[in-house]
Amino acid sequence: MNSRDLVLGRIRDAITLAPAVDAEIPRNYRTGRTLPDDERIDLFVDRLVDYKAYVHQCAATGIAETIADILAANALKIVGIPAGLDRTWVADFYDELVVDSSDVPAPELERLDAVITGSAVSCAETGTIFLDAGPDQGRRALTLVPDTHICVVFGESVEVGVPEAMAKLTPERPTTMISGPSATSDIELERVEGVHGPRNLHVVIVS
Repeated sequence: MNSRDLVLGRIRDAITLAPAVDAEIPRNYRTGRTLPDDERIDLFVDRLVDYKAYVHQCAATGIAETIADILAANALKIVGIPAGLDRTWVADFYDELVVDSSDVPAPELERLDAVITGSAVSCAETGTIFLDAGPDQGRRALTLVPDTHICVVFGESVEVGVPEAMAKLTPERPTTMISGPSATSDIELERVEGVHGPRNLHVVIVS
């Protein structure tokens, strides 16, 4: 018997001697919190900026112009979108537009300069955007491989806290949570961006 068999044997013995017991886990989270619209959005913007995201605010009629300005200002020429994205959002973009599908191998997404998506719901208190792979958000790889993510968030989809936001999600759907551009830090807290996802996050808040 090697060490691996010995360790696994002890785990099996422990499980046999102490079978799992169903236990009720209290879920007494604070829920139902609200804030006036301007305070809720201001809080959301404050958190996003703190996470080093770029924030743009516009009316629904200004989405296409805002996105085109972001793409032009950053020289982003090859842009991926989910198949269900509202095409009026990219009506002012005249370079290469790539519509993603599950048939496209994930490594090919590296050729994209940026990706544009919608969002499911957001949390003002933590500055977190939730994606649930809906038609205007696409698969997770599409939002993780390109170096720039432009995410459209409608003001009415911004909830105050995490419990309120989670209540708007469907548990069976895959959820991706975004709080600023991808970043990590080493043991000396030296921040490194872009290790696990886009280095640049532009959030277009639509009021």
